[in-house]
Amino acid sequence: MSEQPVKLVSSLLSAEVSPLGAELSRLRDKEGRDLLWNGDPAFWTGRAPLLFPIVGRLPGDALVHEGQSYTMLQHGFARRRSFATLEASPSRAVFGLDSDEETLKQYPFAFALRVTYTLEEATLTISATVTNSGTVPLPASFGFHPAFLWPLPYGGTKAEHRVVFEKAEVEAIHRPVGGLLSRETEPNPAMDAVMTPDDAMFERDALIFTHLRSRHIRFGVPGQPGIEVAFPDMPHLGLWSKPGAPFLCIEPWQGYASAEDGPVAFADKPGLVLIEPGAERRFAMSVRWLPNSGDDIGA
Repeated sequence: MSEQPVKLVSSLLSAEVSPLGAELSRLRDKEGRDLLWNGDPAFWTGRAPLLFPIVGRLPGDALVHEGQSYTMLQHGFARRRSFATLEASPSRAVFGLDSDEETLKQYPFAFALRVTYTLEEATLTISATVTNSGTVPLPASFGFHPAFLWPLPYGGTKAEHRVVFEKAEVEAIHRPVGGLLSRETEPNPAMDAVMTPDDAMFERDALIFTHLRSRHIRFGVPGQPGIEVAFPDMPHLGLWSKPGAPFLCIEPWQGYASAEDGPVAFADKPGLVLIEPGAERRFAMSVRWLPNSGDDIGA
């Protein structure tokens, strides 16, 4: 199985995807400037891992199903598995991971996961299709976890960057507590649709939006180039960084961590979708480079 990254290129962007985890490892604008975090282990070795078959943690890292307990670590196993490279061209790459003896030890369900990267002009689209190849309903979640440079490479400081939501966000947010979803909530920092991220915001870990109204977010400095992250069918979102780290993760999710005082049974985990035998479910997000943001990114 090849571990060589697949390279994608358009007139405006270039990207590289590693078969390990089918993870986006590089995203650059037409001038060769990096938009994606480089995985420096001083802060975090990830770049844009894919989260499957869970998002977040389970209580005690245990998947409990029909009286059996299986060890499942945070965000699932897909990010640590080598995918088969099924297709590779300058504009499109497809990667595949199927259930096997190793996955069944953690997740007692048969599946076929196909991840497709498509690069067209200024937009990189990432889609994941989960097919139930078994005979019983398949409970699953899926999440994207891309880390973008903060600051972006256009001269603005971290403090000048804005996160602009499609809509004002009014529902309270949660935080992780030991990796689980906090019982307590706090006011939404995007109530006016424009958020100014800073290190203090992430001293207590990620911001978790469980009742998200927006389906796209723009990130950058007003008047400078930036990016738009769109996720039409993903209902949940995480925003995460580490204080002092030069990245911001914008994470569209289907599902989130189990509640700190919630049910243990896997079937009751929040945000799961149930895929019937022979059926499939698609999850997708895109990154669009905004070369001349103008008013695209709010002040």
